[in-house]
Amino acid sequence: MSEFLGSVWWLLVSLGVLVTFHEFGHYWVARRSGVKVLRFSVGFGKPLWMRRNRNGTEFAIAAIPLGGYVKMLDEREGEVDPAEAPQAFNRQHVFKRIAIVAAGPIANLILCVALFWLMFVIGRPDFTPTVGKVEGLAAQSGLLRGDTVLAVGERATPTTSEAGLALLSAALDRSDVALRVRGEDGREATRTLRLSKLPAGIDDRELLNNTGLIWRQQLMPAIVGRVLPGRPAWAVLAEGDRVTAIDGEPVASWNDIAPLVDALGQRGGEAMVEVQRGGDRLALPMTPQRIKIEETGKYQWVLGLEPARSKPQPDAVLRYGPIDAIPAAFREMGQQTRDMVAMIGRAFSGRLSVENTVAGPITIARAANDHAQHGPAWYLQMLALLSLSLGILNLLPIPILDGGHLLYYLIELVKGSPVSERVMAAGQYVGLALIVSLMGLAFYNDIVNNLVR
Repeated sequence: MSEFLGSVWWLLVSLGVLVTFHEFGHYWVARRSGVKVLRFSVGFGKPLWMRRNRNGTEFAIAAIPLGGYVKMLDEREGEVDPAEAPQAFNRQHVFKRIAIVAAGPIANLILCVALFWLMFVIGRPDFTPTVGKVEGLAAQSGLLRGDTVLAVGERATPTTSEAGLALLSAALDRSDVALRVRGEDGREATRTLRLSKLPAGIDDRELLNNTGLIWRQQLMPAIVGRVLPGRPAWAVLAEGDRVTAIDGEPVASWNDIAPLVDALGQRGGEAMVEVQRGGDRLALPMTPQRIKIEETGKYQWVLGLEPARSKPQPDAVLRYGPIDAIPAAFREMGQQTRDMVAMIGRAFSGRLSVENTVAGPITIARAANDHAQHGPAWYLQMLALLSLSLGILNLLPIPILDGGHLLYYLIELVKGSPVSERVMAAGQYVGLALIVSLMGLAFYNDIVNNLVR
C-alpha cells in the first residue's frame, strides 16, 4: 500500500472509531434519559448507507467523514407530535441535558483509557533512553555518553519517547530540569540540564536538537557499507566490518570516525584501524588521504568509507500485565491531559507557535499511517491521544462545541431559566466563526508543513 493510500485509510479508520465512540456517548445517555434519537450519523452530507432500528432511529454513514452527529427530537428544530413531546430534548431537565451533552467527550476519555490499557498489555516497542553523544548544553550539564536517563524531573522515563516528551515540555518553557541518570558503571546521579540557556528564536520543532543530547539509536553504527575504490581503505577493509578504534581511540558510532580520521590526518603518518570482522578482531594499518569535497569545496581527510544503512532495532518494550495496565492507563491519560492543557496554554500565551499546535487532516493522516507502520501498540497510542484531544477540544466553552452547550446549561442553573434564543443564536455565530478560523488554520498548517516544506 502506497503512503498516500495508507494515510487515507488510517485517517478514515481513526476518524471512524473516534467519531463513533463520541456520538455513541450522546446516543446512549439520550436513550436512557428518555429522549428520542432521530439519527446517528458518522460523517456529514448525503448518507452512503442507512438503517433504521425499531425505535425509529436512523443509523447512517455519510459521504464526508470529518465528524458526525446525533440528531434528537427537539421542538426548537421543527414541529413535534404532541404524543412524542415528552421525548424531546428541550423538554428534559437541565441535568439530563448536561449529562447527554457531556457524554460525548466522556466517551472519548473512556476510549482513551481503554486504548492506553490495550497498548500497555500488547507492549509498545521502543528504545532505552541511553545517551549516545553529548554536545553543547548536555555536555556543559555533565551528561556523559552511556548515561541512561531514568527520570526527567519527577517524571519517570522508561523509554526514549517518554524522555523526549518530558524534555520537550521543559524546553518549551525554557526551564532548567533535573535528570536522574544511571551511568555505565551502574551508579545513579542527578544532572541539571540548563534549558534556560537555549537560544531565543529557535523553531519549536528544533528545540530538542539544540539541547546537545543525542540518543544512542540516533547514531549510525560504525559498520562499513561500502569501501570506495582508490581510497586508503580499498582492499584493506571490507563491507560489514565494524570499526572499533582508530589510532587507539574507541569508536562507538559512525559519527566518531570523521573527527578521529581528521585528527589522524593532521598528525600525519600511519595508524592502526581496529575492526571486528565476523568473530575476529583485526588491527589494520592505514594512512588517511586528503581530498576536496565537491559539495562544499572544502578539503577533508578520509579513509574512503560509507556507512551501512540499517534501521535501529528497539531494545525496550513498555508493557504491563492486564491488572497493572489499568492504573498505568489512567496515569498516562492524566499525564497526557496535563501536557495538552499546557500546550494550549502556551499557544494562547504566545510561548508556542500555533503553527506547531493545530494539526489538520493531512498531518493526522500521515501520523496515523506512520504509527500504524510501527505496529499496533504505536497506532493504539496515537488513537488514544486523538481521542483525548477530541474529548478536551469538545469541552472548550465554545458555542457549537459540546463545551459551549454545557456553558449555556451552567448559566441556566445559575439564573434559573434557559439562555434566550437570541443569545444562543449570537453564540452560534461566534462559535461558527471560531471553528471555521480554527479549521482554516489547521488546513494552512497542513499546506505549509506538508506540501510547501
